[in-house]
Amino acid sequence: MDHKVIYVAGLGLIGSSVALGIKRDHPDYTILGYNRSEKSRQIALERGIADEVTDDFTSFAPLADVIILAVPIKQTIAFIEELSRLSLKKNVLITDAGSTKFEIVKAAEHNFRHQPIRFVGSHPMAGSHKSGAIAADVNLFENAYYILTPTSLTTEETIEELKGDLSGLRARFITIDAAEHDRVTSQISHFPHVIAASLMEQAGEYAKEHEMTNHFAAGGFRDMTRIAESEAGMWASILLTNKESVLDRIEDFKQRLDSVADKIKNQDVDGIWQYFSHAKTIRQEMEIHKRGGLDSFYDIFINIPDEEDVILTILELLRGTSLVNLRINEKNRDDIHGILQISFKNAKDQAHAQKVIERHTHYKVMIQ
Repeated sequence: MDHKVIYVAGLGLIGSSVALGIKRDHPDYTILGYNRSEKSRQIALERGIADEVTDDFTSFAPLADVIILAVPIKQTIAFIEELSRLSLKKNVLITDAGSTKFEIVKAAEHNFRHQPIRFVGSHPMAGSHKSGAIAADVNLFENAYYILTPTSLTTEETIEELKGDLSGLRARFITIDAAEHDRVTSQISHFPHVIAASLMEQAGEYAKEHEMTNHFAAGGFRDMTRIAESEAGMWASILLTNKESVLDRIEDFKQRLDSVADKIKNQDVDGIWQYFSHAKTIRQEMEIHKRGGLDSFYDIFINIPDEEDVILTILELLRGTSLVNLRINEKNRDDIHGILQISFKNAKDQAHAQKVIERHTHYKVMIQ
């Protein structure tokens, strides 16, 4: 099919970025968009994210060859129920963008079971601290994992067709069972957010009696709690639609804390050493240190002195290069040098940055 009508329900960061990616490789496709917010609808039209927009979810659905539900989990399930009552195109392909998959897949299989509808669960594992259509980025998913979870409503051709429609996202498509997806993400995404929020709650209470807590909170504490700033509104739905897996991880973690507590109480020097050494080995062996990691960023690390305008000088050298993130990895002490970490979306930009910085400065640049 040379021309398709794609209906993106939800013109936030994810939905709008998906629409831009589709347009990049398929400029002939018609993109229809739904959003309750008039501001997001207007931005979508002005930026060419969508060709037409509506605040009535049901109005565009019968026109679509592909429907992408880029809304919160509960609303996704509600929209699935609503779509099951509409007269849609035969063999319409419906997918979503939810952070949990089993409950969404179960809802789709139940509601569409007697209809000529194809459904694939999806989870684009990329994001930003920004939100809304104003933050849409055609490169948001570049090199990031885009998880696809087939269902009983997925035909042999469905996955390849969806990959083709989404080719402009430049994502890494991975197919996995919905229940296994939820088990894995409970460990590497959902539970870590619980830990980060708990650490902040604990530190906030502790700081009431020990005020220097807020001043000394840097380094490792900052790194461990960064994700505590994520959007609070979505976490009830995520945790409650993946309840058993998250609770299992919490119970497992309690046991691990009790174990290390016992080692400390018993002054078990060898046991403590083994505990930390084993953790270090596991982390070094994980995909975090490879290009298959979930963030899939390409980093450079620059030794920089504590001097005025150093960072501005480096950023000026990288003018025109798209950066994903920039941070300073410092210690909790006065030091001559710090480590400036800059993240890129692809190896080409990473290599270019290393080359120009080494050519125009005396700073040491490392790639890990």
